Amino acid sequence: MAFVAVLSGAVQAQLTIGECYRLARENYPLVRRYELLEHTEQFNMENARKAFLPQLSFSAQASWQSDVTTIPFEIPGITFDGMERDQYQIVLELRQMIYDGGGVRARREAVKAQSLAERQQTEVDLYALYGKVNELYFGILLYNARLEQAVLLREQLERNLKQVEACLRRGVVGKADVDAVRVEQINARQTELSVGAARKAYCEVLALLLGKDSVEPEDLVLPDSLPMAAAGVTQQFSVQGQRPEIRLFEAQEAQIEAQRHTLYSGLRPTLGLFMQGGYGDPGLNMLKGGFTPYYMGGIRLNWNISGLYTLRNDRRVFDEQQRQIDVARSTFLFNNHLEQRQAFREVERLRALMKEDDELIRLRGNIREAAEAKLEKGTITVTDLLGEVTAESNARLARALRLVELRRAEYELLRVGGGVSAGETTQNIDP
Repeated sequence: MAFVAVLSGAVQAQLTIGECYRLARENYPLVRRYELLEHTEQFNMENARKAFLPQLSFSAQASWQSDVTTIPFEIPGITFDGMERDQYQIVLELRQMIYDGGGVRARREAVKAQSLAERQQTEVDLYALYGKVNELYFGILLYNARLEQAVLLREQLERNLKQVEACLRRGVVGKADVDAVRVEQINARQTELSVGAARKAYCEVLALLLGKDSVEPEDLVLPDSLPMAAAGVTQQFSVQGQRPEIRLFEAQEAQIEAQRHTLYSGLRPTLGLFMQGGYGDPGLNMLKGGFTPYYMGGIRLNWNISGLYTLRNDRRVFDEQQRQIDVARSTFLFNNHLEQRQAFREVERLRALMKEDDELIRLRGNIREAAEAKLEKGTITVTDLLGEVTAESNARLARALRLVELRRAEYELLRVGGGVSAGETTQNIDP
């Protein structure tokens, strides 16, 4: 069975998000249900086909009756004592079905339809895994970005500390200013420790989900942008035929139709051959007493019309089940439309913000460099400089986080729209 394959960036990594989708699906215990369903379908299909095999039955009966057949007149020269009131029969019957009213065919269709619906329900349950993979995968990438910016901030503070210490030696600043920079360094190291611990926890959970011994955060790669078409997004946000829930509704409808055929086949007559061999008292000759072997054969027509009594209500039940599926489908499509629209607007929002991030970082960098020059001249305080350093760091962190959030939003839009499937997506997401 083919699994998810989503094209990532040109940069090759040890663990892409497409590979995570595949591993999570393979490792999840529920996937073993496919094999169990296949075996169950095979067994049920074989049982249905065996209805046309010769059927052998055995019966034995002992009875006593209150009256027996008698001759109401006397025949000269013939004495008839009458039949015994206790009777015994042992019968072995062989039956061969010729026409079953389409029952076997209907049962085979019902077995296939039920198996398909159960498989599709399993697919719906497995599809939820992709949301968990997105949460963990991009969560780790977010922590990677935070750590990277924390390291950059720490390195910047180290340079500023050297600058402030030089100013202290010249008498431009006081010792408290040096302590202020060191406080910021401690805060930066604490941030690194906190983010690192959270990232480790995410990696451990992702490793469990993928069935791997461990996941190294450095192995994860930030995917390239995805096409809106890959997410199945149009102006109407259609998911027809893409989300497994849609195929589940279709399978459930097919299952109802198969049940209708089974109902109608039960209303038709059946035709078969039979052969009986018996040993009883009396035998076929009722007037001859004693145990006697016998046999008989022929053709038998059965027509059970009791199903007509409930046919109308049975049809109503099927109609109600169809309406329930229609309601469930409409509800899903409505909610999915809302989810897609929200995800789509989130992608638009993040893209719009990212267009300004680079310029904001450039300006913050200029302001920070100017503040460093002013500190050398003693025209600003160290607190003012640290404020500008923090502002630039926050701008860089915001851009790094926003890039990861944008990719997560795009892949969430892909998942909500049904684009994460057994096939491959294309690239070029830019509208």
